[in-house]
Amino acid sequence: MKRNRLVVFSLAVGTAGLVAVTLAAPGGATKLGATSASARSALSVKRTALGNILVDGHGRTLYLFRADKPNHSTLSRAGFAVWPAFASTGTPQARGVSAAHIATIRSDGKRQVTYYGHPLYYFVGDRGSGESNGQGVREFGALWYVLSPNGHAVTRAPSTPAPVATEPSGYGY
Repeated sequence: MKRNRLVVFSLAVGTAGLVAVTLAAPGGATKLGATSASARSALSVKRTALGNILVDGHGRTLYLFRADKPNHSTLSRAGFAVWPAFASTGTPQARGVSAAHIATIRSDGKRQVTYYGHPLYYFVGDRGSGESNGQGVREFGALWYVLSPNGHAVTRAPSTPAPVATEPSGYGY
């Protein structure tokens, strides 16, 4: 049952992602589409609950896909609908990260940015700056993680306070 929910969620997110990617095209109305190309293709670092992680020039979280090979994306076309490539039309800029480890590859018809050889992706489930809803998700055959500035996957879950019980359970053990 849990797997069915994940499939339905993935399809729903994929459809939403396809709409978001369409709107982000030149002339689109989304925030991502309305920004300058240089800001979108900048790599930066942001302090989050996961520690310092790699983000784009607007603070949107970037992910790696564990199934990828160095400097080669293995993601399917359907996967790109949920995990759009972090693409660049020009030279990607470095803001607080190692410019020597930034490169581009061709994937999904675009120049996808890589960092330490990891192709970089967005997650359509992240709605704003600093969100990392894709962290630790197993989808399209492998796990997805955010990256630290040294190019390693951050594999831990976000640190969140433990829930506080507001009512007794009634079982009295």
